[in-house]
Amino acid sequence: MSSPIQCTVNGEARELPQGTTIEQLLALLEMSDAVCAVEVDKKLVPNRERSDRVLVDGQRVEIVTLIGGG
Repeated sequence: MSSPIQCTVNGEARELPQGTTIEQLLALLEMSDAVCAVEVDKKLVPNRERSDRVLVDGQRVEIVTLIGGG
């Protein structure tokens, strides 16, 4: 069994299983259906790459949700 990785998600340290993709992270955070932008180490990750992009130890992830209002 592989050891977990440490990532920073929106400024908060998180322990994730090795091999976690961005898509899996969003599911873990219950944000799968949210309209959001995801950056990894200050680089925007296109939606089409979320299921293939595997997070590695030490990365910084920023998730920005779009909120409508009036």
